Amino acid sequence: MPLDRRQFAKLASTSTAGYLTRNLWAEHVLPTASPNKFCFAVVADTHIIDDFYQGHENSDLDTSSLQHTAARLASARNLINRLNPKIEQVFLGGDYFHNYPSTNYDFYFQNVTRLDHAKAITDGFKMPVHLVFGNHDYDVKNIPREMSHQLFAAKFNAQPYSAIDYKGCKFILLNNFLGSTQDHLSPQFNPAIGSLGEEQLQWFEAQLRQHRPTFVFLHFPLIQIDDTEFKDFGLLPLLRKHRETIQFVVSGHLHKWIDFAHTYGPQHYAIAATRYDENAYMLVEVDTRKVTWRFLNSSLVDWSTHYSRPYRGI
Repeated sequence: MPLDRRQFAKLASTSTAGYLTRNLWAEHVLPTASPNKFCFAVVADTHIIDDFYQGHENSDLDTSSLQHTAARLASARNLINRLNPKIEQVFLGGDYFHNYPSTNYDFYFQNVTRLDHAKAITDGFKMPVHLVFGNHDYDVKNIPREMSHQLFAAKFNAQPYSAIDYKGCKFILLNNFLGSTQDHLSPQFNPAIGSLGEEQLQWFEAQLRQHRPTFVFLHFPLIQIDDTEFKDFGLLPLLRKHRETIQFVVSGHLHKWIDFAHTYGPQHYAIAATRYDENAYMLVEVDTRKVTWRFLNSSLVDWSTHYSRPYRGI
């Protein structure tokens, strides 16, 4: 019979549980050191706040969770830092911080804010951290997108979208807030639907034409993306066209673990939020010789929930 989280925690406090826990860890696939292999991690929806935060969220759980976001991200970071074989890259799938405390650009350089708190935590990672924009990293109704881009460039040295080439693989960080659905002056404005815009779509297609094994990250799940923004040209047609090149797509936003399988062409996962669980991370081993990958902690994930059991590594 599967253990729920409370039963698991109780068992882990006993010597008998130590034996059970070791066997549970043996159920998932451990990485192996090899010159042809490397590992990376994904986290999302970290929602860091600051002393300027005042508010109530949609539920008591949502409200209380914000008081623990810094500690939970730090816990995930500490685990990722100590894994062996080491994690070589980290990708953070959006909602880095939770909303903007001011619409004034200078405010963020005259005060210590949630942006600074988020950076201080991620600066503690021993490997590079690459940022995806989330909806809470914008305020499309009240703050120009250009201001968010300026802050990300100045504070985090991050661009609205980007690609990283690493050990023969490509990692593409898309931004689903640059199209007309995220422009409050557009007739197509709908903040619940993501879109990329023609310039980014053309850039994405050029990246895919390089035919390198590619991992794609964005914030909204594909179910919330405008699939064909320009006649037959859009994100979903590109994903299906290049499904042999794209290894998988990972999104955040839903705050729960969801396996969309091959609904949109390539394998698509939504990752849970460290906002609710410090064990909400995805650990991936890539074999560059075989051109394969393994989701190392998939057996620990409690699918369709916020939660996962902790990964112990080797």
